[in-house]
Amino acid sequence: MEYQTTTRDAARVAADCLVVGVYDRGTLGAAAASVNDASGGWLEAQIRSGDVLTREGKVALLASPKGVKAKRLLVVGLGKKSGLNAFRFRRAAAKAFEALRETRSRSVVMGLTLEAVEDSTAYYLGRFTSELLAAALYVFDQMKSKRAPKLAPITRLTLLAASRNDANQSKSGAVHGGAVSSGMALAKDLGNLPGNVCTPSYLARVAKEQAKKIAGLETKVLGEPEIKRLGMHCFLSVTSGSAQPARLIVMQYKGAPGEQPVALVGKGITFDTGGTSLKPPPAMDEMKYDMCGAASVIATITVAARLKLPINVVAIVPTCENMLSGTATRPGDIVKTMSGQTVEILNTDAEGRLILCDALTYSRRFKPDTVIDVATLTGACVIALGHHRTGVMTEDDALNDDLLAAGIAAEDRGWPLPLGVEYTEALRSNFADFANIGGREGGASVAGAFLSKFADGLTWAHLDIAGTAWVSGAKKGATGRPVPMLSQYLLERAGALPR
Repeated sequence: MEYQTTTRDAARVAADCLVVGVYDRGTLGAAAASVNDASGGWLEAQIRSGDVLTREGKVALLASPKGVKAKRLLVVGLGKKSGLNAFRFRRAAAKAFEALRETRSRSVVMGLTLEAVEDSTAYYLGRFTSELLAAALYVFDQMKSKRAPKLAPITRLTLLAASRNDANQSKSGAVHGGAVSSGMALAKDLGNLPGNVCTPSYLARVAKEQAKKIAGLETKVLGEPEIKRLGMHCFLSVTSGSAQPARLIVMQYKGAPGEQPVALVGKGITFDTGGTSLKPPPAMDEMKYDMCGAASVIATITVAARLKLPINVVAIVPTCENMLSGTATRPGDIVKTMSGQTVEILNTDAEGRLILCDALTYSRRFKPDTVIDVATLTGACVIALGHHRTGVMTEDDALNDDLLAAGIAAEDRGWPLPLGVEYTEALRSNFADFANIGGREGGASVAGAFLSKFADGLTWAHLDIAGTAWVSGAKKGATGRPVPMLSQYLLERAGALPR
């Protein structure tokens, strides 16, 4: 995708399609006013005739607009002019791009970036635009024997800007958004693949391929003999019922020699039956998404490498299946972790924490400045937050603030959930150092408290993405979250955002 910016009048920019906005009562947005002036009032006439509706979210595609160099005009309703914020901007742009994908447009001019959007800058409007365009064009049909006809590829996106400074910021935002979008597409593809394709070995192969394609990335993959030698018996207890061998994927990006890295640890259960504590059958197919934490950290480190950020990042992915067989772990089994602590496994379906705890211990080898683990960890988080926000757990106030702020800026929001000694009380065991589950109450925080036992002395946060990693229903599919939040966090740390 080629990203351009211009301060020229909207009507004077040649393209296959120009996107403009109109507000309630026919009030024209900035780019729409330019079109109306150039056409001698033609656009206002279209509104009066009812061919263009101004209600929020309504879209009209007009061919051969008068006095305009673009071949098509796509008009989107913005609703009330007051209170136009990032959420409403994104929703309007998404509606426009959904309509745009049905056309044969290869070059697009975005006029909504001229609007005054509360608490947003030209940078973020450019970034949101490129991300939303990529999301509208994303299709997953790799597993179909007859694929739908390919959409006409959009090769050029031009963003309208009010000043040269805005144009520079907008271009930077679009480039960053393009890298984030590439990461999100990778995470979606991995999540959407079925468990018989996206196995631990497949995930490892993709990580290696990314290192070959993107300069600055390195990938190392450890097999089960090496994992066993490391003492990761907790990790291996989860894969004991599967015919697919486990893998430990380690990816590194070194953009700031000598600095301590940010370590991203992602849960990579490529399919989760629950093991001996078997899950109920309804929606069990969605357990292919239990590796979305792994997909998101693999994707995020590729974003850092694509943008050549001056920062060091390591992505650590313990990946395996949780299957039921004669060799599977039993409830009541006790295993030893890489840290030396012992765990009584009371529920084999609380397996994500069992692979993450060993990966958190392994992350210490890199002497990380910060460790963030990402996991589709608990249904309790979905009950608490729904499918809207990622659960954020950390006892480091600064890291909590940074992650929440990154989520707000990237429109990939999180919400803080508590940690503390009161939650670890639920993990008491008569036979081991502690158990892997507690009671039903506060399940998300109890899971976080379990992981905290392996993060002592680390600046660490846990992201529970069980409610945000995928959507169910007619539009079932991986979302690519929290790649935008994590990428924003790295961009901020690297000082790569315009000030």
